[in-house]
Amino acid sequence: MTTKWRKSSRSNTDNGACVELAALTGRVGVRDSKNPNGPKLALPAVSFGDLVAAIKRGDHDMP
Repeated sequence: MTTKWRKSSRSNTDNGACVELAALTGRVGVRDSKNPNGPKLALPAVSFGDLVAAIKRGDHDMP
């Protein structure tokens, strides 16, 4: 089975600087769109949800 990777419609389309996601069984795949054959992460779905919530709260904003 082929993994279907998606990126946000809000992603920058000019230079491909995007994070792509894939729905996996019980996990969420994460990769860099500029290097689709490079390293990938597979996060447990709950952990990915926690990460998204933390990002939305600004917990990982740069100073």
